[in-house]
Amino acid sequence: MTPSFSLRPSLLFLAGLVFATGLAVTADGAGRFGSRALAALDLTEPPELVAQPPRALDAADREAAVIAWRYMEANTDAGTGLVSSVAGYPSSTMWDQASYILSLVAARKLDIIDDAELGWRADKLLKSFGEMDLVDGQLPNKAYHTRTLAMVDYGNSATPDGIGWSAIDMGRLLVALRVLEEHHPRFRDWIRGVLSKWHLDGMAVAGELIGTEREADGLVYLQEGRIGYEQYAARAAALWGLDATSAISAGRVIDWRRIEGTRVAVDLRSAASFGAITPVLSEPYILQGLEMGFNAEAGRLAATLYRAQERRHARTGQLTAVSEDHIDQKPSFLYSSVFSNGEDWAVVTEDGEFFPELRTVSLKAAFGWDAIYDTEYTALLRTELADLAGDGGWAAGRYEADGRANDILALNTNAIVLEALHYKAFGPLLP
Repeated sequence: MTPSFSLRPSLLFLAGLVFATGLAVTADGAGRFGSRALAALDLTEPPELVAQPPRALDAADREAAVIAWRYMEANTDAGTGLVSSVAGYPSSTMWDQASYILSLVAARKLDIIDDAELGWRADKLLKSFGEMDLVDGQLPNKAYHTRTLAMVDYGNSATPDGIGWSAIDMGRLLVALRVLEEHHPRFRDWIRGVLSKWHLDGMAVAGELIGTEREADGLVYLQEGRIGYEQYAARAAALWGLDATSAISAGRVIDWRRIEGTRVAVDLRSAASFGAITPVLSEPYILQGLEMGFNAEAGRLAATLYRAQERRHARTGQLTAVSEDHIDQKPSFLYSSVFSNGEDWAVVTEDGEFFPELRTVSLKAAFGWDAIYDTEYTALLRTELADLAGDGGWAAGRYEADGRANDILALNTNAIVLEALHYKAFGPLLP
């Protein structure tokens, strides 16, 4: 079955702000903002779990990496070098192209591909990055047709002016390009040449991450990001000397919520006040760990987020590993969270609609947490999801409600499997 599909939405959050005024907090958040000192104190405490050091891969790990690479082989456009976000659908975002670059580096380090294959793949992709049109000549569009390099909307229809850029997606791409040049310095000058044509300072202004939306009268500039994603992208921006100083720590926006007996950091900026979803989930924390390594703050927040998922399983018997994922039915893309929009274990669309019946056990979250923490529970997750392997790569996960496979094949799922196994064997991708 070919599922209906929409691209991974960029996390463009309309805060109703003029960024020059900094981060404002509306009336319902003002009382909690007085607890900043408590938040700062909590962030200095040792994490409940610590990230594990590199260890040897076993036969199952190596086979899992080979399976994940099948997705890249089957979905790379021979002309442009771009990889489709979902199997058979010729469209992608900068977030997903970053995932591909990171999987490419991981696959080479794991000896799944040789240096020649890495070379031609990186060559094609960097050539396309240098040729693609930019939004108002500034930064890459949120989505491109993988065959034609045309800027497209989320329905994959050509949009000559673009629909805007995502600072979060650009942050992920900046991590990937830094990883590529660190592991393979022969690409450094090429990467720097591409970036010199992009106005990177447009995505980080006065310490905040700034994305854009195309409206009838031009681009609208907006503060972008929510807890976890915001800090991940800000750390990425800082790698390239961009000013994301306000966004790089979550301390200013943390509210604490007790979930499954664990104090989990959630976003102080409520969905009701800021007109944006507030998903707190595995993805950005796993990516920080696998790619850059945890700083003290991220290590603490990641550990509590993981622990809440583990404890939900202990309480209910339901396997729990929540993240953002494509699904093989409408509404096509969901954020399965530990907390979002006022509810524990919420499953939401970008528009804030709830779909609790479509919560999934995320395969990429299982691999990511297992690589980082290596617990009995993460081993159980991997064992229970092992049958999601297929000829075209790993399926995205399994539905909680009936145990049915969420059998859509996605770039990000398979890339994170490769990243996770690289981490297990060698540590974070950034040396």
